[in-house]
Amino acid sequence: MYRATLSLLLAGAGSALAALQVDLTSSSSVKTAAKDLAFDVMSYYKGNQSGEIIGLIDREPPSGDYYWWNSAVLWSTMIDYWRYTGDDTYNTLAVEGITWQNGGKGNPFMLPNFTATAGNDDYGFWAMAAMQAVELDFPSAPQGQPGWLELAQGVFDFMVKRYSSEKACNGGLRWQVPPTNKGYEVKNTISNAVFLNLGARLARFTGNQTQGDWAEKTWTWLTTIGLIDGKSNVFDLTSTESNCTQINKLQTSYTAGVLLQAAAYMYNQTTDATQKTWQTRLTALADRTLAVFFARDGGVLSEISCEIGDKTTCTDDMRLFKGIALRTLASAAQMAPFLRDTVAPKLKSTAAAAVKACDGGLRGRECAFRWSDGDKGAAKLTGVREEMNALSAVLVGGEWDGGVRVRDGRERRGE
Repeated sequence: MYRATLSLLLAGAGSALAALQVDLTSSSSVKTAAKDLAFDVMSYYKGNQSGEIIGLIDREPPSGDYYWWNSAVLWSTMIDYWRYTGDDTYNTLAVEGITWQNGGKGNPFMLPNFTATAGNDDYGFWAMAAMQAVELDFPSAPQGQPGWLELAQGVFDFMVKRYSSEKACNGGLRWQVPPTNKGYEVKNTISNAVFLNLGARLARFTGNQTQGDWAEKTWTWLTTIGLIDGKSNVFDLTSTESNCTQINKLQTSYTAGVLLQAAAYMYNQTTDATQKTWQTRLTALADRTLAVFFARDGGVLSEISCEIGDKTTCTDDMRLFKGIALRTLASAAQMAPFLRDTVAPKLKSTAAAAVKACDGGLRGRECAFRWSDGDKGAAKLTGVREEMNALSAVLVGGEWDGGVRVRDGRERRGE
């Protein structure tokens, strides 16, 4: 497989490092800022260095700082960067990075090296990256490698088998896949959310109603168990040890975002009473998500479970949530245009705050994690996760001439 040389790709890719400057009302200014942030993001990538693993930001703990799924978010972010800007500088790296994670024939994204730590949500984020490539007509995987649709479909099919064989709690995916893994007893919302998300998007692209039925079934399970409550709060997890009667009520922005995107895809492809049902669900979920996570500083996104008062206690994984939440929210508003008037102001106010947090630092331009009220009382968190978050904020919060669209899979049915 061709292995791109990152040092050559980065040469001249971004301007001289400095505090980020951008006029969010100017498409050209937003594009320039996005290019700078993309340069910053990719400057952390080590996958092309000798001894490193293609496609990964870094190694997993304890020897590294980044779990496997984090790198799926990297490539999803860079695919969206290409989608918004048209800059294909990093496309070869993205294609290479995603395809390198495939586990071989019949094992989509199921690498033996990660079975000890990878859950259904981890596999799901790689599959969503592949689904994103399908929808946006991203450059194809190399000849001889499974196509993007095959990879996304393969992961979804494996999830269907796991869900179908599940007896505990009347359904729902577990967090971990092998019974020997720590956390196998957990049924977490994000694993079910990515399954629902894949089902909704595959159904729209392929026209396979069965995949949409699985999305409906999963939504019903989440609400019946109480992981989505009557006020459309989205909670974190439950456990088979309590027969899923006890709910951990931690709320995270990325879980709500992935569900919002899924619901919007279901709304977009359905009609009549079914569409009205999804519109009702989507409206309630969007209103609650915006109220919970965008309540600070005039509508700036904050990770409420770990940005508490003047302290930041977010784990490494949680530092990645904001960018996912913003890009899935923007996608939801595209699929369900009635959301735009409520979602767009929050994306814009958040983008403005994120830009202000990209100022100075040892690298010359570093973006901080915390956007709503500075870093009072906490160490300033910076790194590739923060750069991805800032890039996502600028992409979805800026003005774009002509806008962007997702390719309608229905155009391809029958191929």
